[in-house]
Amino acid sequence: MNFLITGAAGFLGSNLANYLVREGHQVRGLDDLSAGDPQALSPHVLFTRGDVNDRPKLWTLLQEVDCVYHLAARVSVPESVLYPREYNAVNVGGTVSLMEAMRDVGVRRVVFISSGAVYGDRGEQPLKEDARPNPRSPYAVSKLAAEYYVRTIGDLWGIETVILRVFNAYGPGQHLPPSHAPVIPHYLRQALRSSTLVMHGDGSQTRDYVYVDDVVSAMISAATAPGINQMVLNIGSGVETSVRDLVRLIMEVLGVKVEAIANPRSDPGVSRMRADLTLASERLGYQPHFTLEEGLRLTLERDPRFKKDLAVRQQNLA
Repeated sequence: MNFLITGAAGFLGSNLANYLVREGHQVRGLDDLSAGDPQALSPHVLFTRGDVNDRPKLWTLLQEVDCVYHLAARVSVPESVLYPREYNAVNVGGTVSLMEAMRDVGVRRVVFISSGAVYGDRGEQPLKEDARPNPRSPYAVSKLAAEYYVRTIGDLWGIETVILRVFNAYGPGQHLPPSHAPVIPHYLRQALRSSTLVMHGDGSQTRDYVYVDDVVSAMISAATAPGINQMVLNIGSGVETSVRDLVRLIMEVLGVKVEAIANPRSDPGVSRMRADLTLASERLGYQPHFTLEEGLRLTLERDPRFKKDLAVRQQNLA
């Protein structure tokens, strides 16, 4: 099959692209490199640097494509609070541009990677796809708006659409920006380099952490699974883990002891998150294979940044 992946140089996009080319598929990748790393991509991926709002470029890249994976987005919740207009322009405007270009070229299926963040704070757990969204950040609002555009435009123009609401994905190679870094790589780095971890709030808030290989398996299935047009599907681990438990597990996996400090003045975000995977299991045959402990150990083994930090720490303790 021929695929186009927007956001191909990002964490999920690069893992997906590399898997697809290993399986013998033709893969084109588009990324503006605002956060992505082209070095993470296999040389067999036909990579183009560009903006997802550049429709002439999209027309060229979409020729003879069977399915599009749309991952291009700005993804930091705290950053979106500061720059909501920019998040709307990329996450919503870029999605509409892509859907228009797909209509013009005649591409028949898109898999849109959304986020569990659209649910916001909900009393009932686990979170089912028919739960009423309650987004708490401009990022979550932009993902929800993009979902509606994808489904509505797809229905109007005869494009098959599949939406995957991915929860807290992690794994080797995850981007570590200087500010607003994802929690797992941030805590791994801090635990290896210092003796203190700072938790937002009191650390009782829970998240559903899903290893990158499980997410990729779901994305692969979504490209060809029958009878899922217009569907929204949760992709997570189905396990709820508090930040305090995450810290304890990181210490156990690393074999280190660090102090965890609660910061009651910082916003902990939503109180609980756990994905209901019933629909994904039924429609995609999706079953997560990696526990959080296994995923953390694989991240340490496969990510050269952490291997280096671990070696330095072991030398210092010797």
